[in-house]
Amino acid sequence: MSRIGKKPVSVPSGVEIAIDPKSRSVTVKGPKGSLTITHRPEVSVHWEQDEKQVVVAIPEGRSSEKQVRAYWGLTRSLIANMVEGVTNGYSKRLEIHGVGWGAKQQGMKLLLNLGYCNEIEMDIPQGVDVEAKNQNITISGMDKQVVGNFASSIRAKRKPEPYNGKGVRFAGEQIMRKQGKAFGA
Repeated sequence: MSRIGKKPVSVPSGVEIAIDPKSRSVTVKGPKGSLTITHRPEVSVHWEQDEKQVVVAIPEGRSSEKQVRAYWGLTRSLIANMVEGVTNGYSKRLEIHGVGWGAKQQGMKLLLNLGYCNEIEMDIPQGVDVEAKNQNITISGMDKQVVGNFASSIRAKRKPEPYNGKGVRFAGEQIMRKQGKAFGA
């Protein structure tokens, strides 16, 4: 049994859920916007109006299949993330460490100066807000997957290196520092 899949997703007031069983789509509308997913055919999603919660279930005969149990928990997590996203939203903070390095926003583009000879220009995805101040970047939006994916693609442009600690890192991320070569005796 999936421990996560068994838990119902409670829906706060101000959030609307629309479930279409024919197309297997779940739409969540809230104060920040609207998100939609299409769930797997092995999983069924039901809306319980009395308790204001979404219940994700699988057929009783297929509960022994490992892949079906995985889809069960995944579907429940995706719906819970959508409910959280349309109510509160998600944000990631990045820090740039390096002398003279920084970031600035220009319209729907993010310009990164990471010690290369040219600035790196990245397009900001739809539905994502970016705030760049010198060496700090804050990425926020309602879709957890898009926010996290954009933050990791920024970090991948110059990963933190272990000797000097330069690079782009998530706020609060600890980098294991290495000692350089020791010279002389």
